[in-house]
Amino acid sequence: MPIVSIDLIIRTEEGILLGKRTNKPAKGKWFVPGGRLKKDESITSAVHRIAETEIGIDVQIVRKIGVYEHFYDVSDIADSVPKHYIANAYIVEANEHKFSKDFQHDELKFHQNLTSDIHNYTKEYINIVNASG
Repeated sequence: MPIVSIDLIIRTEEGILLGKRTNKPAKGKWFVPGGRLKKDESITSAVHRIAETEIGIDVQIVRKIGVYEHFYDVSDIADSVPKHYIANAYIVEANEHKFSKDFQHDELKFHQNLTSDIHNYTKEYINIVNASG
């Protein structure tokens, strides 16, 4: 069954904040902060919870950029178990600029350019955001 998730695009003058993933399915790649929508949780509440738990900040929603399907051949459960996400992507504005990483990230860093170690799904977000200004 697909997993409903929220992806946060945090854009500042320094670039877009990405975390280097420590777990599958995007292990070793730079990815936007994100997480699953919980049962009986509103999307707005999920945006705020994910921002707080993944990067330790409060955010304001700027706008939704769309709904995307993300398919992975492996998962955090096993390499033979694929994952299918229905990702709701939001541009958000950080109410503060003191970020802290959670266990899912080796580091957090602002990116202005697309590099080979940024996950393709994140590159798609960055291209959409850059095209829309």
